[in-house]
Amino acid sequence: MRRFVLTCVCLLLPLAARAQKPVESCFEKANTQLESNECAAKEYAAADAELNRVYKAILEKYKKDPLFIDKLRAAQRAWLAYRDAEIDAKYPHAAERSYYGSIFPMCDSLYKAQLTQERVEKLREWLDGAEEGDACSGSVE
Repeated sequence: MRRFVLTCVCLLLPLAARAQKPVESCFEKANTQLESNECAAKEYAAADAELNRVYKAILEKYKKDPLFIDKLRAAQRAWLAYRDAEIDAKYPHAAERSYYGSIFPMCDSLYKAQLTQERVEKLREWLDGAEEGDACSGSVE
């Protein structure tokens, strides 16, 4: 019996180890700066896609409140202007091709992804809703 248990444990250990192994990120596979730049661009694209998904879901959820929709659209336009200005402030010499070096596309994409993820979290308030009794929830249902 002991030998059977030992055999089962020996056979299952590699499977358990494989199941617990974290998923390798794009950056862990990248061997060149170009590959790292591409990973960062994918990360930003994913964040932007999530932003668009959440934004559209809010528009759908609140479609019966046109005043809110107008205000949300204005806020989103202002946020896009803020995002672009924030990036310009962080990298004021972006137009100078070699100023920040070959790492710049990665840094730029990662910063855009970070700002976009922060915006997504803020927008999710309208999808997640307010706590019962929150007198300051405003338009958040």
